Formats: sequence, C-alpha cells, structure tokens
Amino acid sequence: MTVPTAADVAQLEMLSAAVNDDFIVTEVIRPAAVLPELAARSILAELALRDVRAEGHWLADPSTWQRYDRPWDGADGVAGSALLIGELQVAYGTPTRYDVTVFRVTIARQGTAAGWTVARLCDEAFGFGGLTLDSCPRAALNAPPQPFRLR
Repeated sequence: MTVPTAADVAQLEMLSAAVNDDFIVTEVIRPAAVLPELAARSILAELALRDVRAEGHWLADPSTWQRYDRPWDGADGVAGSALLIGELQVAYGTPTRYDVTVFRVTIARQGTAAGWTVARLCDEAFGFGGLTLDSCPRAALNAPPQPFRLR
C-alpha cells in the first residue's frame, strides 16, 4: 500500500468537489490575512447582526463565515431556498489572542455564477471592520526549518 502524496490528495479533493457539485473556487490566502483585534470585533458584531436566521446573509461560527444569497427561509431555522455563495475559513486567537486569521476562501458554484470572487467575498466581510483583502495585514512567513540530517 502506498501513501498518497499532497498532489494526490489535492486531485482527490478537486474530484470530490466536481462530483458533489459544491464548490468551484478555493483559494488559500498566502500569506494569511490577519484581522487585528478592533477590526475583528467590528466584523464579528456585524456578522452577528446580519445573521441568516435574522433576515441577514451571514452565518458565522468559530471556524467558518458563510455568505448566503438570502436569509434562511426553511422550517425550523434551516437554509430552505437560500443558496451558499461562499465561505471564509478562519482561526480565532492567532497570531495573538484577539486576532482572527483568514486562511482559505471558497466560492460555491452558485456564487461564481452570480459574479462573486474571493476578493469580493473578503471585501464584504472585512469591510465591516474598515478593511479590504488588499489592505488587510498579513501573517509573517517564517523560513522553513532546516531538514533533519543523519550523520
């Protein structure tokens, strides 16, 4: 049995997305966008005010911020006819305690069809904190460690 390489895993993920017809564009943000504390607090407050269950377009949880095309209208508080536009994958408390790091953005097939891009989705969310993807501070990229060598 062989161990799959990173390229193999990437191809399997792309195949899975194509088969499931879920997402069409995924972009890893490098270096990652770091939302400073004040901007992060403003963004989180605005996302909560614009929750899909309260006539908004956003659903935010500790790992993902999702943008829908309309508020949820399904029975028992589910999406119903609302379609996912895209999502931002986030990590709270990194690189410092109150920062939020955005490291991956995915646009769903229906989002791409409606003209959404990675930059547009980020700019809408970051705009609640007075930032854009281009103006957002970025994580420091450290040099990779030296490879381990046997003597």
